[in-house]
Amino acid sequence: MTNDGNGSTMTTFSGHRFVPTQNPPDMAKVEIEDIAHGLSLLCRGSGQLRYFYSVGLHCLNCEVEAEARGYSTRLRLACLLHDASEAYLSDIITPVKDHLPDYLQLEDRLQSAIYVKYLGSDLTADEFAMIDDIDKAMLTPELTLRALTAKPYRSASKLHSTPDLAEHRFGYVEQAYLKKFQELTANRM
Repeated sequence: MTNDGNGSTMTTFSGHRFVPTQNPPDMAKVEIEDIAHGLSLLCRGSGQLRYFYSVGLHCLNCEVEAEARGYSTRLRLACLLHDASEAYLSDIITPVKDHLPDYLQLEDRLQSAIYVKYLGSDLTADEFAMIDDIDKAMLTPELTLRALTAKPYRSASKLHSTPDLAEHRFGYVEQAYLKKFQELTANRM
């Protein structure tokens, strides 16, 4: 991050100088390649796991679950993108995030803009609830990645798919994310 007089900027993987706090965000500088790259290198749970498990793989698992539930292509794409803002803002665990109202506002603003860019509109309340349910349900198997056995801290519905919890190199996850994005947007873009 640098300060160029216009606020703090970051240089993305693709070389854009992006201001993550800008309102509204400059969506011309938000690229799916940067999202896939960033999420593939970002570890879930502040890295407090037995091995590296990325936010990118979590998003891929959420998309697979949406498909298993028979959700539309739009909702499957929304699941793939549901943590996309974290590629620019980083992943902050919920117990901390809940105490950072400014971060939550930044995250919501950027995430909404990403949905508009790639889905054509923000999520409806019903769509958000469906994706949130999958996100929470994914916590149960993901907790097995922790060194200690832990019970889920939220009630969640049962999964209809088996998530990929294997340890993968970031390049594999990045390419899988991009391939899935291309598959889901082939007829949209």
